Amino acid sequence: MAEAQPDVSGTDAVGHRARLRGRLIEQGGDALLDHELIEYLLALAIPRRDTKPLAKALLREFGGIGNLISADAQALLRIDGVGETAVAAIKIVQATALRLLRAEIIAKPVLSSWQALLDYLRADMAYLGIERVRILHLNSKNMLIRDEVMAEGSIDQAAVPVREVIRRAIDLGSASIILVHNHPSGDPQPSRADIQLTRDIVEAGRRLNVSVHDHIIVGTQGHASLRALGLM
Repeated sequence: MAEAQPDVSGTDAVGHRARLRGRLIEQGGDALLDHELIEYLLALAIPRRDTKPLAKALLREFGGIGNLISADAQALLRIDGVGETAVAAIKIVQATALRLLRAEIIAKPVLSSWQALLDYLRADMAYLGIERVRILHLNSKNMLIRDEVMAEGSIDQAAVPVREVIRRAIDLGSASIILVHNHPSGDPQPSRADIQLTRDIVEAGRRLNVSVHDHIIVGTQGHASLRALGLM
């Protein structure tokens, strides 16, 4: 859907955007409310429109700034007044944030930058509307060598073939792996199926000298580590 482009080039609109810009530059992002951040972002993509109502509508529709930035592009396009230019602006923010967070875990052993890893995974997966399972492959020095999505499923399950997980680790020469998936419900507490899957993969890996460091579950309410919970 193409963005409507009513003329908002009057003095009031120009002055309002100038004030937002000034606060952002002089005081930083914390000086702007969530809807003001999105309003100014959309104003860059849709310069001749009053973007405050749209910003508020988007935050209301998706339930917050995290959900909005992580929303599927097609879901965004279904919102009245949102076109590809606005979607691209939102998704470039997400891509940039993820790249910054990912940079924190690339250059050093993953196990020594655990909080940075959790921040990255939460930003990438906590707000997804479906389950996504990914495998982090590490070398013998615990450096990340591959970060792969293994499966995507419905809102409550994703099929993960145990043999395929271990076979892929062997193909990549991984010394160890970290399992990760999200809970769209927001609650990161592991289910019985999560626990059993983890134990099956640990056992399969043990036979072929591929260790499993952890299984991390992320959600909007936080994260859970099966190792920390004593479940693996």
